[in-house]
Amino acid sequence: MRVRPAVLPVLVLVATLLAPAPAGAVALRVDVVADGLDHPWDVAELPGGDLLVTQRDRSTLTLVPAGPGTPRDLDFPSSRVWRLGETGLLGLAVDPAFATNRRVYTCSGWLANDGSRDIRVNAWTLDTALSAATLASPLLTGLPTSPTGRHGGCRLVVARDGSLLVGTGDATRSRAPQSRRSLGGKVLRLDRFTGRPDPRNPWADRKGKRRYLLTYGHRNVQGLAQRADGTRWSVEHGTDRDDEINLLRRGRNYGWNPGPGYDETRPMTDQRLPGRQHAARWRSGYPTIAPSGAAFVTGPGWGRLDGCLAVAVLKRQRLLFVKLDDRGRVRWTRAPRELRGYGRLRDVTAASDGALLVTTDNGDGRDLVLRIRPA
Repeated sequence: MRVRPAVLPVLVLVATLLAPAPAGAVALRVDVVADGLDHPWDVAELPGGDLLVTQRDRSTLTLVPAGPGTPRDLDFPSSRVWRLGETGLLGLAVDPAFATNRRVYTCSGWLANDGSRDIRVNAWTLDTALSAATLASPLLTGLPTSPTGRHGGCRLVVARDGSLLVGTGDATRSRAPQSRRSLGGKVLRLDRFTGRPDPRNPWADRKGKRRYLLTYGHRNVQGLAQRADGTRWSVEHGTDRDDEINLLRRGRNYGWNPGPGYDETRPMTDQRLPGRQHAARWRSGYPTIAPSGAAFVTGPGWGRLDGCLAVAVLKRQRLLFVKLDDRGRVRWTRAPRELRGYGRLRDVTAASDGALLVTTDNGDGRDLVLRIRPA
C-alpha cells in the first residue's frame, strides 16, 4: 500500500473534461488517497485527518496517514476474526470523543476461545502512536452467522444522540428477519460504552435480544446514514430485484420474510404479513444494482448535490446521489460519469471538510480509498 500525491492531474482531467454535467450540477475532483488495499469495507476519519480502514479478508485495521507516510496495519488480533465469503472485518466507527477516550468500534466475524464463531461488535482503544488496538470490551455478541459467510454484513454508526446503531444481515436464516428473538436482519441500538440496550428502544422493557431492536424485517443491511434533520436511513441488498433505501422509524417492520426454506422469490416488503410493513423510499426494481455504504453530502460547494444521500454501488459500479425532500420522498437520482471508472464501490463516509471518502471493492490488492470533492 502507498499514499498517492494529494493532486493527481490525470484524475482531475477525468473529473472535469467528461461530458457536460446537467444544469446546476457540479464538477467533481477525485484523488486517490491510498491504494494496494484488498476488499476495504469501511473507512473512518480520526481527529487530525488520519484515516482508519477495515480490510474484510485480510482482517486488518489499517491507518492511512493524513500527511506524508505509508499506510500501515495496526497491531490487531487478525487471527481472531472469522472470515468466510461475505463475513470478515466489516463495520467501523470512531467515537465522537476519540481525542480523549481513544475508542473505536468494529463489527466482524469472531472466533471464540472454545472454537465457536459469531458476528460481534467490539470496542477498541488505540494507543497515542496509532500503532496498536487493544480490545476494551465486546459490546454485543451472538449476531448470527451463515455456514458460507453469506449475509454477514454489519454497518456501524454513532448516532447524534450518542447511541451506537448496528445494521445486520439475516445470515440466510429464514426466521431471523421477522423474529424479535434474533439479532439478524435488524437495525439495533445500544449504549456505546456499556453495550446495554438503549432504553428508548421499542422493546427495551422486555427480556432477551428484542431489547436491542430498533427496527426489523431487513434482509442484509449494507449502509446506515443520518441526515441533518435527525432521520436515519438504511441501504439494503435485494434478491434479484428491489435493492432498498429505507427511512428508519422506531419499531417498524420492513417486511422481509423469506421463510420457510429461505425463499428468495419473496418480495422485499411482504405486505401479506400480519400488521403493517413499511415500504422502501427508493427501490431498484429489476435488476438489482447492489448498493452498499452511504452518507449524506453537506456543504454549499456541492451545488445541487448538497443534502443528497451518496450511495456506493457494487454491481453497477458507480456512486449514486439520491435527492430526498423534507418528507423523505425521492425527487431524483444521479450517477456522475466521472465516478464510474473505479469498479465496485463499497463504502461512503463524509469527511470533516465536506469531502466524501469512498472505498473500492475489486479484490486482488487493487483497491483504493478515494477522496471526492467539488472541483
